[in-house]
Amino acid sequence: MAKISKEAALAYHENGRPGKIEVKPTKPYRTQTDLSLAYSPGVAFPCLEIQANPDDVYKYTDKGNLVAVISNGTAVLGLGDIGAMSGKPVMEGKGLLFKIYGGVDVFDIEVNEKDPEKFCEAVEKIAPTFGGINLEDIKAPECFYIEERLKRTLDIPVMHDDQHGTAIISAAGLKNALEINGKDIEKVKIVVNGAGAAAISCTKLYMALGAQKENIVMLDSKGVITTNRPNLTEQKKQFATDRQDVHTLEEALKDADVFVGLSKGDVLTQDMVRSMANQPIVFALANPIPEISYEEATESRPDVLMSTGRSDYPNQINNVIGFPYIFRGALDVHATAINEEMKMAAVHAIADLAKQPVPDVVNDAYKVNNLSFGKDYFIPKPVDPRLITEVSAAVAKAAIESGVARNVITDWEEYKNSLNVLLGQETKLTQKLYATATAHPQRVVFAEGTHPTMLKAAVQAKTEGICHPILLGNNERIEKLAKELDLNMDGVEIVNLRHDRETDRRERYAHVLAGKRQRDGYTLDEANDKMFEPNYFGMMMVENGDADAFITGLYTKYSNTIKVAKEIIGILPGYSQFGTMHIINSPKGTLYISDTLINSNPDTDELADLAKLSAGRVRFFNETPHIAMISHSNFGSDTSEDAKKARRAVAKVQEQHPHLAIDGEMQIGIALDKELRDKHYPFSRLAGKDVNTLIFPNLASARSSYKMLQALTSDVEIIGPIQTGLNKPIHFTDFGSSVRDIVNVTAVAVIDAYVHKIKKSTAMAK
Repeated sequence: MAKISKEAALAYHENGRPGKIEVKPTKPYRTQTDLSLAYSPGVAFPCLEIQANPDDVYKYTDKGNLVAVISNGTAVLGLGDIGAMSGKPVMEGKGLLFKIYGGVDVFDIEVNEKDPEKFCEAVEKIAPTFGGINLEDIKAPECFYIEERLKRTLDIPVMHDDQHGTAIISAAGLKNALEINGKDIEKVKIVVNGAGAAAISCTKLYMALGAQKENIVMLDSKGVITTNRPNLTEQKKQFATDRQDVHTLEEALKDADVFVGLSKGDVLTQDMVRSMANQPIVFALANPIPEISYEEATESRPDVLMSTGRSDYPNQINNVIGFPYIFRGALDVHATAINEEMKMAAVHAIADLAKQPVPDVVNDAYKVNNLSFGKDYFIPKPVDPRLITEVSAAVAKAAIESGVARNVITDWEEYKNSLNVLLGQETKLTQKLYATATAHPQRVVFAEGTHPTMLKAAVQAKTEGICHPILLGNNERIEKLAKELDLNMDGVEIVNLRHDRETDRRERYAHVLAGKRQRDGYTLDEANDKMFEPNYFGMMMVENGDADAFITGLYTKYSNTIKVAKEIIGILPGYSQFGTMHIINSPKGTLYISDTLINSNPDTDELADLAKLSAGRVRFFNETPHIAMISHSNFGSDTSEDAKKARRAVAKVQEQHPHLAIDGEMQIGIALDKELRDKHYPFSRLAGKDVNTLIFPNLASARSSYKMLQALTSDVEIIGPIQTGLNKPIHFTDFGSSVRDIVNVTAVAVIDAYVHKIKKSTAMAK
């Protein structure tokens, strides 16, 4: 983990717009009508509806997605009582995490009040604004009283994350760690070093999982908390031990199975760890300096199962694994509380998720290949995209079953899909692609079988039920790589071009290719040589019906791949060229961009072909194409050859397809701004229409447009490249494509192949 300097941290918070969060409108506001609907007089109508039925506040306002992060600044991180205003950067940071991980809106509220009664009164008065209250950085013991009171007086979820967030994540970690070392939670001896809010809540949750009070020893700054010690708080009394033979941490740890540190750094020694029982579990959660370093703990006991609060070591206990998703689930059912059942549901969901195969995006983020459940991975990573679906759904279900939900979810699959869409992990388009592909899986050949990304994508596509993968490459190298990556190769076919088990296939393909290209100077010997090249062999598999679709591109130069595709598969009749497009899914809608891969500088006829092919692709995705031919010029404002070329292409398409909504040439700003376009160019065939398809004048501009979007924002999903114009489903990947990118293209290829089969069957029937 990079060392964070004071200068870097201050610059991060100061540069650009100060702070880390902002408020953005969610409804149109550009016209007078929009403003009249947003405020006076239109706003009166939802006000009256809410007055008549208070629960309608969830229907007409953001209450159901709005959480208050509230603090009085009395226990800010490890800084202590620094005051409400000084704690504001932390509360803003919490708001940022809520938004990016859970899609939850946040107002951070710093209350300059240390008196628990007055603090509660302030929170109670503003509570109608919010769907939930996240209490933060409030010192003990006041935090216990504040949370309990607000839970009694408010009808929305209230959670002090410093207590329960750590408790939930560490309980999930403890559950899995005990499973790994084969110990029973009802029998293990647990030492908790620390007796603050987090320690108390952690211990309560461990007991809810089955830990026995008589097996727990808790320590504070004065040593072991025993029943004969005077002046104990009510919270500490719950965990005072009757044992009189232990007074220090060293004595308490002898033969203990579990150490949980919620105290301060460097209080646990290697000798203390050595004195613990076989396969000890050490949760050193003080931050940034743990009670014992990871290196020291593992050096003292190779059999230790270790966890810290730091991201640079395995098994990080990080509250961000919990609170965004717990509140997400609670908000989505309009819960009146976050109760014990919901917290326990989160524990089990987090613990169970660590046992599932780890998605590639997590391995990539941590620069590893094979995270799997075990000693070094028994808690999910914070970047795991499945947390929102698994934890939020579990919490929401527990809220419904325990009777604290106002809104009942019945379709849990749809609910999980909506969560993926919320965070941009999936869109309705990708969900539809995957659903269609899994309903009709096809045989897909992957050219570069020895490329780690292609191999992982093929296995992932198989796991998701999208296709029956066939990998081209040296089988020994592929199998070795799969083992290194811990990939399950069951159901994956490997074809070694050097030693193909179907001994006559290469020669058979060579005869077909030589026959196709004999007037282009091909000989049978040359065709035989070509069959040792993955692109030739793979495309011949599709051409001869031995496979349904082909994926290539990570290694190969596109110029060579294009040549092979034209030779073997051929371009659709009536077209002079084929192309590709990328789909851009953004909060403002879906855009189809062409040509992003094949044609570097298309002429008039090729631009017209690309427009027609793009129209067909857009219809393939069940949308009506509204096409803009992009240029630096607007409808004749420039007389350069490039502008004329675009104009001629539009005229040609309009003549051939008079009912197709296409126009241009036009600048991209005019294309995407319907009101501006209609105002200045009311004669356009696109009048009143939202453009969804952009035909760029050359490869550089098309490619730069989507690459820039990809680099500048995380709010868009980009799918592609998607081939348009070849006779059969041959699809290309892009340099730098991720596993998910390739799986997305594979889903399109599978649907392509399925549609191709249907068309062929229909034609034969006629």
